[in-house]
Amino acid sequence: MKIPNYYETLGVTRDADAKAIKKAYRKLALEWHPDRHKGADKEAAETRFKEISEAYEVLSDAEKRELYDRYGENWKHGADFTPPQGAETMGRDEFERAFGSGGGFSDFFTSMFGSRFQRDFAGRKHERHRQHGADVRAELHLPISAALAGGSSSFEIPVRAPCATCGAVGFVDSHVCPTCAGVGSTRRVRHVDLRIPADIRDGQTLRLRGLGEAGSLGGEAGSLLLTLRLDDDANYRREGSDLEADVDVAPWDAFVGARVDVRTARGTVSLTIPKRTAAGTRLRLRGQGLADGSGGHGDFFAKVRFALPTNLSAAQVSLLEELAAVSKRERGSA
Repeated sequence: MKIPNYYETLGVTRDADAKAIKKAYRKLALEWHPDRHKGADKEAAETRFKEISEAYEVLSDAEKRELYDRYGENWKHGADFTPPQGAETMGRDEFERAFGSGGGFSDFFTSMFGSRFQRDFAGRKHERHRQHGADVRAELHLPISAALAGGSSSFEIPVRAPCATCGAVGFVDSHVCPTCAGVGSTRRVRHVDLRIPADIRDGQTLRLRGLGEAGSLGGEAGSLLLTLRLDDDANYRREGSDLEADVDVAPWDAFVGARVDVRTARGTVSLTIPKRTAAGTRLRLRGQGLADGSGGHGDFFAKVRFALPTNLSAAQVSLLEELAAVSKRERGSA
């Protein structure tokens, strides 16, 4: 990973003094802390906040800044910027030197982000104000055949989880947490086994509690609002809440009439094939389509498609050959 230009990150010139660097950091920290952003903007804010914190850590430390000014992006001999476990990214004294000791570290974050950041650095227990995590939205696409089969569908989603290092507080003792950079949560992938609803419909939204963003300071996680999308496949086609499927019928069954089993959105149904049904005929089964979201169901259309059985008997083969010969003679005499 290329080390960024820390001066550009803070928006200061290379000859900026400590006061200017402190002022720039304070302004950007106020603007980009993730808890001041919601939804899709929160992830970008988290990334920006970490970049700002990284730049300030280097430029506010005289020794690190000297190395950075001398060697540029190679100031750490090519190593990525990753604070080691337990590193003092910004202690209380360091923070108060940057922002002033009148109120100090605790009051700064309290004034910026509310009382949930209030801390007692004299050793008393943190005052924690838990906040419910935000809900997140996602879509899950399912082939119609899989949706009608029911059962479970497994998938993975990225989620935010409380930081295990700092307990979602954002700090370790009096220092910014080196794992989450003060955000209080980290990202990971969660495996989900979803039970497919029996009366599934396209656009149906399920609330999966606890799978949203992590709550602040250990608060309850939000929900995942999962919208189901049903996609056409080799067997089924959808138009609104109506379904259409090809139904294979032997030519002689279509000629004399027959009954075949078809799988609709509401179960297996015995479908009557009338006598002399032509290929391509659409037969309607009312109310056997998908749920329409208002208590009703669409219709199911069976499109007749002629198909020969794969295990023809010798007698059937003989009759088909005879039929082909008769058809050929009649075409020749026409």
